[in-house]
Amino acid sequence: MIAPGKTVGGRYKIKSHIGTGGMATVYLAQDLILERPVAVKVLRLDFHTNEAAMRRFQREAQSATQLVHPNIVSVYDVGEEDGTNYIVMEYVEGTDLKEYIRERGPLPPREAVRIMTQIVSAIELAHQNRIIHRDIKPQNILIDREGNVKITDFGIAIALSETSLTQTNTLLGSVHYLSPEQARGGMATIRSDIYALGIVLYELLVGEVPFEGESAVSIALKHFQEPLPRISQMLPTVPQSLENVVLKATAKEPLDRYSSCYEMLEDLQTCLNPERLHEPMFKPTAFSQETKVLQPIATGQIPRKIPATSKEVPEIQFDEEKKAVQEEPKKKKKKKWPWILLLLFIIISAGTIYAFIQTSPKDVKVPDVTNLTEADAKVKLADANLEVSDVQQVKSDTVEAGKVVETNPKAGSSVKEKSKVVLKVSAGKDTVTVGDYTGKTFDEAKAALQKLGIAVEKKESYSDTVESGKVMEQSVAKGEKVVAKDTKMVLTVSKGKEPVTLINLKGYSRSGVEDYAKEHGLKLQISEENSNETADTVIKQSPAEGTALKKGDTLTVVISKGKGERVVSRQFTIPYEAKKTNNNNNNNANSGSNAQEAKQNTVEIFIQDANNNMNTAYRTFKISENTSVTIDFTFNNQVQSGKYIIKRDGVAIDTGVVQ
Repeated sequence: MIAPGKTVGGRYKIKSHIGTGGMATVYLAQDLILERPVAVKVLRLDFHTNEAAMRRFQREAQSATQLVHPNIVSVYDVGEEDGTNYIVMEYVEGTDLKEYIRERGPLPPREAVRIMTQIVSAIELAHQNRIIHRDIKPQNILIDREGNVKITDFGIAIALSETSLTQTNTLLGSVHYLSPEQARGGMATIRSDIYALGIVLYELLVGEVPFEGESAVSIALKHFQEPLPRISQMLPTVPQSLENVVLKATAKEPLDRYSSCYEMLEDLQTCLNPERLHEPMFKPTAFSQETKVLQPIATGQIPRKIPATSKEVPEIQFDEEKKAVQEEPKKKKKKKWPWILLLLFIIISAGTIYAFIQTSPKDVKVPDVTNLTEADAKVKLADANLEVSDVQQVKSDTVEAGKVVETNPKAGSSVKEKSKVVLKVSAGKDTVTVGDYTGKTFDEAKAALQKLGIAVEKKESYSDTVESGKVMEQSVAKGEKVVAKDTKMVLTVSKGKEPVTLINLKGYSRSGVEDYAKEHGLKLQISEENSNETADTVIKQSPAEGTALKKGDTLTVVISKGKGERVVSRQFTIPYEAKKTNNNNNNNANSGSNAQEAKQNTVEIFIQDANNNMNTAYRTFKISENTSVTIDFTFNNQVQSGKYIIKRDGVAIDTGVVQ
């Protein structure tokens, strides 16, 4: 059983349940290999024993894988897990068209045409691939967040050539979008899809379907009995030209509708042009196959006829002939019967020969159906009483994909009526699939592209992440199918990291040089030195001005710390001041008189610098003679000058400033 958390097919991890339809359940999953969200559609368990449902589910996968179009949900993978069939599809994040209409109501004409153009373009591709959708309805049309259309559910789609699954007594598709011929039990055709497209366009413009009823049967009856409600009368903003698209697509008789989606698409693309807005209302022209009451014919009046295949032969009036014979004279009665028999034989033979001539195939010329769509070509050949026996896909450089290249027998050839004709339909120009060339060297990528026949142009650009000489971008995306000879691939090749030519950074502030390095993707290394230059500015750089660097290279700068700590030495001479003092021993016997002694001077030095202040003496000492002293003043970025005071015996004898 498939449930959230389970990994299907070894790579699709189921994340959550999205929804359940009539036959299948859809889950959101993660592709573990390509790392993308996907939608996994699983056949419901109650249908596993239903062979018809199994065939329909498998047919959906087969049909959808043939179709590659931006407006068709892509099928990535199909498989079986524990007896359960599944289809892995593109995950479309958005809503279905039914909900879109319900939320927004009637859409403006231009918006309706934009959406419808995408839908018709996608169905045209399906028809070109001989696939009829048969279940076109808003519930099977998704719209992503950007407003792009994605058609899904080809579960009841069939190939035009299939016969085994086209019983006329089986109605498929939603009754609100069912064509009149399908409602009558007829086979689905291209024009049946076109009818459904017309109903979808009606719903886009009006906000609801045209026919409702108490039962599916009553709704189906309305499709081939009642006219479509007039849109322009309900909504005056809808121009007649746009309503005409709806009317032509939903004509009761298939022959009154568009012959192909391509024709409808062309009409849609021009219906809002100013010159078309007031065109006359569309009116059907096809012969209406109404039931006719025939006049009764009396039994005696019924003439006998010679059997023929498709043409009636002249009536043979036996009674009149017999009457004519009876009027002959009686005398020759015995001889009349042989003549009568001979006459009858002649008349019958003549009638047979006439019938053969009338019914034998006539010679006709094969019409030229070149450049017509497959559907239009079949109609033209049928008008010439010719039958299409096979449709072959061929490559063509001159004829648009989906249109006829030639026929076999060729156009203009003389053939019998009912002859078989082979249609050769263009599959478009021969294409190649573009690979991923990023990360390769230019020469490697060029060689690979030239091998495919694709012209190459080189473009160079700097890159911080891609190595020099390798491809960093390609103009045509990986996986895209292109016509080689019509394609030119532009490869953008890395020149490596963009070089930086250094400027003179001396004098830049610290923040300035940091901004410079960041702007150019350089690694910055900073050191500091004392200098007479202004503090916090660049005084040195490495490499020097004019050097070419690449992003990621290193730039080294030296930032000034200012002048820094310095020592200034000054020398001072302190003069001695002599003073006499009396000797205490006045009674010294050896002195003949009062003796005198020299007195010492007390010297105090006060300085102010980075390390000292004037409150405390820097030095104190005594002198007895003139004395020279050297004083060291220390300065830094905060203290750029100093002072000094020299005192002798408490009296200042010298002061000054030192820088």
